[in-house]
Amino acid sequence: MIMRLKPLPLLLAATVACTSTQPTTCPPQEHPVVLDSLYFGTARPDGVVPAQEWESFLRDTVTPHFPEGLTSWTASGQWTTSTGALRQEASYILQLGHDATQEKDQAVHHLIETYKRRFRQDAVMRIRSYACRSF
Repeated sequence: MIMRLKPLPLLLAATVACTSTQPTTCPPQEHPVVLDSLYFGTARPDGVVPAQEWESFLRDTVTPHFPEGLTSWTASGQWTTSTGALRQEASYILQLGHDATQEKDQAVHHLIETYKRRFRQDAVMRIRSYACRSF
């Protein structure tokens, strides 16, 4: 099923929400963070990205930039191509909660570009939001 967004007010609301820099205040004992969810496809011309290569990518590429921690899991996804064909693909999802700094934003871009180059991917989807974190 292809959904087409038509209502202009909804699009305007989404645009306004994306321009927000971060929550102005968090409850006591919580800290504002950026929450990045990255969706890495696994299909490539010679097969798929196996779990051991994903684990190596996490250990050698992601962890040095985000030593404070991360969460990853596997998922099944689908999308409609520009020709209208429905494609399905296994994905790795990486979730990072980090401070809203230029250094961390550049690190996320580095992860995306490294994955695309190493595993011959056209894109990595990034969902960025703001949250409050506590331990």
